[in-house]
Amino acid sequence: MSLNPESLARHELIGLEVAVAASSNPGQIGLKAMVVDETRNTFLLETKSKVLRLAKKDTNLIFTLPDGQNVSVFGSILISQPENRISKRMQKTRWKL
Repeated sequence: MSLNPESLARHELIGLEVAVAASSNPGQIGLKAMVVDETRNTFLLETKSKVLRLAKKDTNLIFTLPDGQNVSVFGSILISQPENRISKRMQKTRWKL
């Protein structure tokens, strides 16, 4: 399955560029970085100057796909261990494209 907006949550997210569109932490809004690691509840993001941990809950993220498309995803959809999320079925109604 190729990486596209509909299948984003079922793919590996490490290596993708991400921007924080909304967050419960106002200091993270507007942050742009690359995903370098992922746990059940967080992303580890690398900016030009530092590495930050970002909670998935209460966050709206915009991922840039390799083909240049931007996809907006609610972080709560991504809460799961990465290896389990890849095999689980996603509800399309919860996507914000």
